[in-house]
Amino acid sequence: MSLIVHKYGGTSMGSVERIQNVARRVAKWHAAGHQIVVVPSAMSGETNRLLGLAKEISAQPDGRELDMLAATGEQASSALLAMALMAQGVPARSYTGWQVPVTTDSAYTKARIKSIDDARIRTDLDLGRVVIVTGFQGIDEDGNITTLGRGGSDTSAVAVATAMKAHECLIYTDVDGVYTTDPRVVPEARRMSVVSFEEMLEMASLGSKVLQIRSVEFAGKYHVPVRVLSSLTDPLIPLEEEMVSGTLITFEEDQKMEAAVVSGIAFSRDEAKITLLAVPDKPGVAFSILGPVAAANIDVDMIVQNVSVEGTTDFSFTVNRNDFARTLDLLNSQVGPAVGAREIRSDEKVCKVSIVGIGMRSHVGVASLMFRTLSEEGINIQMISTSEIKTSVVLNDKYMELAVRALHKAFGLDQDPAEAAKA
Repeated sequence: MSLIVHKYGGTSMGSVERIQNVARRVAKWHAAGHQIVVVPSAMSGETNRLLGLAKEISAQPDGRELDMLAATGEQASSALLAMALMAQGVPARSYTGWQVPVTTDSAYTKARIKSIDDARIRTDLDLGRVVIVTGFQGIDEDGNITTLGRGGSDTSAVAVATAMKAHECLIYTDVDGVYTTDPRVVPEARRMSVVSFEEMLEMASLGSKVLQIRSVEFAGKYHVPVRVLSSLTDPLIPLEEEMVSGTLITFEEDQKMEAAVVSGIAFSRDEAKITLLAVPDKPGVAFSILGPVAAANIDVDMIVQNVSVEGTTDFSFTVNRNDFARTLDLLNSQVGPAVGAREIRSDEKVCKVSIVGIGMRSHVGVASLMFRTLSEEGINIQMISTSEIKTSVVLNDKYMELAVRALHKAFGLDQDPAEAAKA
């Protein structure tokens, strides 16, 4: 008998019928003798509806009250799931985050988990109940309800699995696993049966939306095996089939994983590039530019500083497209004049494409194949950034899909890894 944590997203909980399907799936695992803790999201669209009501009341709602409001979405779906399980003859009990309790810091709307008291959950599990714990929420040390930010139910589930020392954390979603790239862009994209935490972390940070990045960080830190699988399959699919479906995210690097030099292609359309021309090349210039940007709570991604020519250099960096206008205004009004930049140029029609793979550590020529592939397609690279297991490039966004398709083929990601290794 294993202790398994199930997490179901908003789509899986989107209607009474779907909640009943979730209950059938959970009942199947329970009947097989497993102890089950379920962490559900709010019903799809409910959190947006609640936050929309708040915005109608106030342009800038108080953070504490926002969390009070948003937490009701998960409370409703958890109670409904408990009712659905009991209607099927399965003993169940639901708890809010604060009843467990899941203790967090006091950063409203984006709180971080500090500890989870598992005593109450274990008591119920020992009595043969399925325990349902609201995702996305907790309580601070002053007794205020907090939420973990959008996508926080993933983090809740992994945190509960960590606290309970669960055998596995199953993240049920509307896709059937993690793919080599987005199948909507590359129809030949292949579902990976196994991916390392490091790779998943890079892919989540580079634009893959399968899992919230904080949940991946949490799982990697505490070595919790996580499996991403579909909630849209028949809920009564044989258990032995379901247990090996989807994608397992693991911290164990095995030989099969090493066979693939590049595991996946990640991309992001939401990029914008800014360049300061002819900046005086002197100590502290990078901080003079990026310090005020950071102080304005704007995340900078890629940074390139050119070689100094006659005492000046060009300095380029990228930001999220949502922050582009704010960043440009800050540079034009304050930073540019302060550092003595000759000109500020910008381009919000860029994208980022990245290759990711732990196999890159032990293989040479990976980046050069990437550059050659893009060159053969006539795609100009504007910026390059590398780490041990990824290489990212900034391109004109009209070439993004072409680049992703070409790289996917060049690295043999449309083939089975075993076949690709032979090739």
